[in-house]
Amino acid sequence: MSNADVLERPVEQETTGEEKFSHYAEKAQVTEGYIMGTAVMALCGKIFVPSRDPEKYRVCPVCKEIIDGLFLDRE
Repeated sequence: MSNADVLERPVEQETTGEEKFSHYAEKAQVTEGYIMGTAVMALCGKIFVPSRDPEKYRVCPVCKEIIDGLFLDRE
């Protein structure tokens, strides 16, 4: 199984009073979250329900650091 099979592109986290970020999470969980409205845990530990267009927001710096570390370790 490759990382591409496990991780979905960033998905938006709904927040109130904070900056919104797009987060990385497991692809299967993101798909289920979109369809069923269930919560997903991002790589950084944030829990959110996927919605909207993630391209509108900056990628979470913690998720980015984790994902970059995963791919650097494989080189």
